[in-house]
Amino acid sequence: MSHTSATTVTTDGGLQEELAGFRRDLHADPEIGLHLPRTQRRVLDALSGLPLEVSTGRALSSVTAVLRGGRPGRSVLLRADMDALPLTEQTDLPYASRNDGAMHACGHDLHTAALLGAAKLLCARREQLAGDVVFMFQPGEEGCDGAGKMIEEGVLEAAGAPPVAAYAMHVASSGIPRGLLAGRPGPILAGGDLLTAVLSGVGGHGSAPHLTRDPLPAACAVVGALQTLLTHTVDPFDSAVLTIGAIHSGTAGNIIPATAQLEGSLRWFTPQARDALREGFERVCRAIATAHGVEAETRIVEAVRATVNDAAEAGFAATVAADLLGAARYLDLPHPLTAGEDFSRVLEKVPGAFVMLGVAPPGVDPATAEANHSAHAVFDDAFLADSARYLAELATRRLALA
Repeated sequence: MSHTSATTVTTDGGLQEELAGFRRDLHADPEIGLHLPRTQRRVLDALSGLPLEVSTGRALSSVTAVLRGGRPGRSVLLRADMDALPLTEQTDLPYASRNDGAMHACGHDLHTAALLGAAKLLCARREQLAGDVVFMFQPGEEGCDGAGKMIEEGVLEAAGAPPVAAYAMHVASSGIPRGLLAGRPGPILAGGDLLTAVLSGVGGHGSAPHLTRDPLPAACAVVGALQTLLTHTVDPFDSAVLTIGAIHSGTAGNIIPATAQLEGSLRWFTPQARDALREGFERVCRAIATAHGVEAETRIVEAVRATVNDAAEAGFAATVAADLLGAARYLDLPHPLTAGEDFSRVLEKVPGAFVMLGVAPPGVDPATAEANHSAHAVFDDAFLADSARYLAELATRRLALA
């Protein structure tokens, strides 16, 4: 089935305008990391007056709200991340970030607004809900494992028992046609590791390399060898990405340095690929260092796990999207994306689904639009009411099935 960008959006009274206003206010005042006091205050103010059990985090500026349905049943969790990125915005939007070095360049301001809208819609139909809804407003998605910290603080037990299902939606400023929801069963986003290798030798004068043990040629050889590691390690029907993005060594052209440091990243979708590549990275670094007469020290830090959709929940999310918005508004992704997300922490413990929404600006080709994490990225907020209705419908229907 072919898909085109949506040209119209669903309106829901004044909800779209209300959510767009909230989002733009949030976009102009972004905060980074685990501690987002102004963002948290805005969310708490927006939830004020609703029939919710609201709590805040201890180690981070999270907000957890529980809606008790009018009928007995299980619970469903809906999540939005709230943090921004350490970028200086370069969009010239009238509501552009006024905080240098901070920008909502990944659309988390839209996620927060959409979840607030879903909370209002679900509160209005509270008596019809066959169970409870947990709203998870999460800081620190960008490299701080905010989801893991909220789990440690009990978000999955907020309703009294673990949820039967969990859902999250993420916008994309490029790549996905405007207005289309996109998902797939199984892996949808990659797990990621941060790689470091320090090669240590003996420095000296550039005129006498025979008196040194130069780590730079070894570092260059490691970079070259790692490019073939994937093809000789990972099943061709699996997929992974290994990138070396930085080399730090030396101070002058006539001085042989004593150390060379490599920094890179590894992205994977299966534990088999992850384990094989981690072992291969360490083995290549050690072996080449030995061949060059230098020493190698490696470090691998897991940044995020792979985001894996439960097959049944992914199918359910697709059905709800098609029923609510029309079949033309849902896209089956042919393969996972190599970005990473800490909603993976939730999906490791609760079956659920993570879906994407294309929000490239009108008239802009999503194939060439500025991508998430760009200082020039623009996210169209015209689909906020649709997003809120979709999240609310996921919770309502899933509770009816529980």
